[in-house]
Amino acid sequence: MKFIALTFLIVLVVGIVNPFFPFWIVMIAIGVVSALLGIASFAAFLAGGLGMGLVWIGQSFYLSIYSGSDLPQKMGDLMGLGSGMTLVAITGALGFLLGAFSAWTGAAFRQAITPKPTNIYRG
Repeated sequence: MKFIALTFLIVLVVGIVNPFFPFWIVMIAIGVVSALLGIASFAAFLAGGLGMGLVWIGQSFYLSIYSGSDLPQKMGDLMGLGSGMTLVAITGALGFLLGAFSAWTGAAFRQAITPKPTNIYRG
């Protein structure tokens, strides 16, 4: 349940914050949300990557389809990728990696500052 909640919150945060601030502010926000939810590191990694990757792919599709511009196709040709959709896929992969490592950092930070009991026998 926390995985779905974190994914949804990250989609909301990225969708609201991304148009107004640079990507590194969004990464800090994802880390804070991940730390506040207190989810396991691997689940945070996947939720952060899925949330930010989906939003970046969605925004890329939205901008390329509704603007009617040839720019994605021209940029894909200029970079030697062949098509603009390859550029959208690369944008999604980059968003996945940025979001995943941001959420993982937030989860690891919470685990680092959470006190661990020392008076427990671990036999």
